[in-house]
Amino acid sequence: MMRALVTGLCLMLPALDAKACETALLLAIDVSGSIDAGEYALQVQGLAAALEDPEVAEILQRGQVALSVVQWSGTGLQSLVVPWRRMRTPADVAGFATTARSLPRAFDGSDTAVGEAVGFATAQFAQVPDCRRHVIDISGDGPENAGFTIGQTRAQAIRQGIEINAIAIEDMGVTTPIAAFYRKWVISPKGFVIVARGLEDYPRAIREKLIRELSKPVG
Repeated sequence: MMRALVTGLCLMLPALDAKACETALLLAIDVSGSIDAGEYALQVQGLAAALEDPEVAEILQRGQVALSVVQWSGTGLQSLVVPWRRMRTPADVAGFATTARSLPRAFDGSDTAVGEAVGFATAQFAQVPDCRRHVIDISGDGPENAGFTIGQTRAQAIRQGIEINAIAIEDMGVTTPIAAFYRKWVISPKGFVIVARGLEDYPRAIREKLIRELSKPVG
């Protein structure tokens, strides 16, 4: 009887020790026609560098964060290029950074269907129901010019309790700032926009954004 009780407690220990997933974070990267090869490389290398940052890596592990990457472009052009992975150890984070740095480009030379990107991203969270928060981290350098579904897909994401934050990649001297489009039409009510002043500023922006959205108190 006592041996059976001890055995049962031992079997329960891994479950008791395991940490719950605090956040499922989906990184949605713009690969539309306005992003050239060099700018695409800046995005994936900037993401990898942010993940390798010691502060970011520590936050990811502490929250047992689930990460995935979507690349998006025009109508019907969205792809889950890195399926969900749990960031439990330094090796998990390092492996994800290595994968991000060498990601091939999924699409080239198409329009900017922001709404379809949000809709596709929303559907991916069905695979991580155990994570307490669901967050879409979308980056882009232009407003929606195809599909025109952002109002519908944003509303659906909000109904599902998904947070949407954004990186607006701004070119100096543009007439209509991209950040204004993301603030008005894309982010969720408590979401935020980080501005990258050109793609050269993307590594700084993605690091700042990851720290801001993952450093929320666990409640």
